[in-house]
Amino acid sequence: MAKIQTPQPVRGTQDIFGEDQERFQHVVDVFDRVRRLYGFKGVQMPVFEPTAVFARSLGETTDVVSKEMYSFEDRGGDSLTLRPEFTAGIARAFLTNGWQQHAPLKISTHGPLFRYERPQKGRYRQFHQLDAEIIGAGEAAADVDLLCFADQLLRELGISEGVTLQLNTLGDAQSRDAWRDALVEHFQAHRADLSPDSQDRLERNPLRILDSKERQDRPIADSAPDIDAYLSNEAKEFFAQVTEGLDACRVAWTRNSRLVRGLDYYRHTAFEFVTDRLGAQGTVLAGGRYDGLIESLGGPATPAVGWAAGIERLGMLIDEPERPTPDVALAVEDNAAMNHAYQILSRLRENGLSAEMIATGSPRKRYDKAVKTAAKVIISLNMIEGKITAQPRSSEATDEYIAVGNVLETLAAASSDLVVKS
Repeated sequence: MAKIQTPQPVRGTQDIFGEDQERFQHVVDVFDRVRRLYGFKGVQMPVFEPTAVFARSLGETTDVVSKEMYSFEDRGGDSLTLRPEFTAGIARAFLTNGWQQHAPLKISTHGPLFRYERPQKGRYRQFHQLDAEIIGAGEAAADVDLLCFADQLLRELGISEGVTLQLNTLGDAQSRDAWRDALVEHFQAHRADLSPDSQDRLERNPLRILDSKERQDRPIADSAPDIDAYLSNEAKEFFAQVTEGLDACRVAWTRNSRLVRGLDYYRHTAFEFVTDRLGAQGTVLAGGRYDGLIESLGGPATPAVGWAAGIERLGMLIDEPERPTPDVALAVEDNAAMNHAYQILSRLRENGLSAEMIATGSPRKRYDKAVKTAAKVIISLNMIEGKITAQPRSSEATDEYIAVGNVLETLAAASSDLVVKS
């Protein structure tokens, strides 16, 4: 009989386990705690949407839509797409569920996203992001609130050192259109010297040339006009309110006048938190104001601002999480005590104490195995003169983490046949 060939994982996916899973969960837990401090409601979104949700919101000619989306036709003949990002799906939900009644709506989520691109360190075809959005708020205060949320998240993850908030303004519609025209004129004058990708972008997305990584593009991009010369008075005032609010909240930032968002519905604030600790993939959190997105999906003019952050990238930056250890390890040194051991385990867990039972292998070695769990309290369980005897033995860390008395009280209530020796 031929040996069965074990299927291999799909390229660009990952099985998250052990320390990686602890890092992943720590990032999610901190995010969930901080988002509650800022009043963001949690939401869970479908993993797939009608393809039109992303084609309309991201733009038919963007790389994500034309090259990277996982799209398929279902049995009913509908074109569906695995979500490549969260914002478009949240905008769709805002319209189809009537969430306008809750505006301004502060909403957050996290989960897997899918893009067909070349896998590399910190980048996968199935990856995971945190996401936060404020929909229906056109004031600069919403941008400040969202950026303060991001800054506090990074600080509480312990990774803010070495991470820089880069900030720019794209102006209002009038400012952006005037700047775009000036950029097109500048790049057209140097078209022959641009890379093939940038020549293509010049036709469909000229702002993206500003952040091109191609060496031949950099002198041309660096000499392009800044947006500041084209900002309206209203746009200048909006950006000033954002920066003054950040200063008041003691959020450090630096101006990056080349930071852009290529799609036409982006307005005013654009930002990235970047680090040099992840090589080329230096952005750990990014976002901006997208006042025209809801309209592109058939809704009324609705201001909004949001950001997203890669969970895998954040997990790579945090310190190694503490190895999870049980509060109590139960060493069953006599097999006749097994049923009582189950009773004790149930009582411990019902009282909020994490507990593990060591009841395999040689009974003589079970206590040593229990010690290796690094539990705060170790209980050895034996049969003595027909009675079940439990003897707690506290580790050095007991006083810091758990009161032995609480364990003794729980044990005493576990069974009338149980004798507890302190």
